[in-house]
Amino acid sequence: MQSQRDELIEIITKFAESGWDLIDAPAKTWLRTKDNSEESKTAAIELISAIEKADQECGSCGCEFDLLYKKALAMKNLIAPTGGI
Repeated sequence: MQSQRDELIEIITKFAESGWDLIDAPAKTWLRTKDNSEESKTAAIELISAIEKADQECGSCGCEFDLLYKKALAMKNLIAPTGGI
């Protein structure tokens, strides 16, 4: 069975491969720094903000990412290194 963190990493990897500047750059940064709590603090804040904005701008357009934004936001406590922001 897949852990929530593994599922989140898969979702964020899809964001990183999206080609949409709003979400792919913060996703790539978070993936690169996710295992370093000091470096990932800023990356986590930026990624959560980008996901929230992407969800507002595109969260109901019908694309494959619509549900992924919502899933990632539901797990945002796993994005932040300290368990939440």
